[in-house]
Amino acid sequence: MNQDLSEPTESPQGQVETSEGPSLSEARNLGGRRLVELLIALSVVIYLGFETHSLATLGVVAAIVVMIMIHELGHFVTAKLSGMKVTEYFLGFGPKIWSFRRGETEYGVKILPLGGYVKVIGMSSADEVPVQDEPRTYRQASFPRRLAVAVAGSFMHFVMAFALLLTILSMYGISNPKVVEIGAVANFSNRTSPAILAHLKVGEVVISAGGKRITSSNELAAILGSSVNKPVKLVVQDGSRLLTTTVTPVDGRTVKVDGKSYLPKGSKARGVIGIGIVPGVSHYGVLGSIAAAGSDMWSFSAQTVGSLIAHFSPHGISQYFGQLVHPSTNPASKGAQARFASPVGIVRLASQAVQSGFQAVLALLFSINIFVGIFNMIPLLPLDGGHVVIAVYERLRSKKGRPYHADILKLMPVTYAVIFVLILVSVTALYLDITHPVGNPFIR
Repeated sequence: MNQDLSEPTESPQGQVETSEGPSLSEARNLGGRRLVELLIALSVVIYLGFETHSLATLGVVAAIVVMIMIHELGHFVTAKLSGMKVTEYFLGFGPKIWSFRRGETEYGVKILPLGGYVKVIGMSSADEVPVQDEPRTYRQASFPRRLAVAVAGSFMHFVMAFALLLTILSMYGISNPKVVEIGAVANFSNRTSPAILAHLKVGEVVISAGGKRITSSNELAAILGSSVNKPVKLVVQDGSRLLTTTVTPVDGRTVKVDGKSYLPKGSKARGVIGIGIVPGVSHYGVLGSIAAAGSDMWSFSAQTVGSLIAHFSPHGISQYFGQLVHPSTNPASKGAQARFASPVGIVRLASQAVQSGFQAVLALLFSINIFVGIFNMIPLLPLDGGHVVIAVYERLRSKKGRPYHADILKLMPVTYAVIFVLILVSVTALYLDITHPVGNPFIR
């Protein structure tokens, strides 16, 4: 959201003073030319994407831009429904490339597509607006309406995140360590492995072993490990079919893999059959997907909050500046601190997600929505959470018939400090993304 400081003023005679500008026909011609220029620029970008085989990556970036504008759409719709005057709804910042006006609102695109904004008049006590527009300012609206406008942007991110997660669960399911799936079937150097003799295949899920229900890889390893040279009945699921087979684990001390002993000398006897286990996937119906999506969103949101707190803690800040002085060659490696991504880093993540498949793309968009939704609710201006705190504070200070308006000028030093931190984080993230890019997080 943004503030309006450019409204026309009313003269003493009650007439609105406006500066001279182009005629209506000239304005339409100018708007038409800018629209053509915008379409040409988009066509060039699409052509370059086609020539460089990066159309899919551009599609992901475009989806992120759409998410930004849906965030602003949340503010826009709630402000309009609340009777507030919205003067601008724009993608980007800086000089205007193209715009058009419908009613009292101007819609358009600016040269730097690094975000979006909605301008609602009278966002604070310091904003000057025409007298006739004062009843339609944000500051004169009721507490519930101001609160709704402030939280609407982040709310839209959570709606999008929920829809994306629901799609992932419905299409792909979700990794579940209680589902024991065969991820590899290996042969031994000195003999045929029991897994091959039993015709086990990659992708089959072990349901039971020796008559016992299997809910973890440790349970399966314990049963097989204690059954050297003893037949073990396995029930596996292959798609929709349940199959029964028998394996006879062999002593791992007698087995060689790539010419080397599987178990070192002096080890105790342990049965092995030559399989690798990976967490399987749980699939859900419609109701199950909704319940699982709600639970997973809560869990992921809690992790995101914890990461933000850790990042801005004294230890986290020290670690971050340590990365700047001695940046890791692979910040995604084990033990490295997670960091913010600049536009360069986001484009790289989009490309990596595309290479990993549609599920990775959905997961990336989901995580971005959760992060932005939570980050925007940090209770500091100029973030949306700052407007929420001010609205709550003003409500607590107000008395019947005497609404209280906080002096926004007293908060400006804190606001400028927050803006400085945001710029610092953005610049340093850009430096790290260019000089020491993050490793591909979608590689398992």
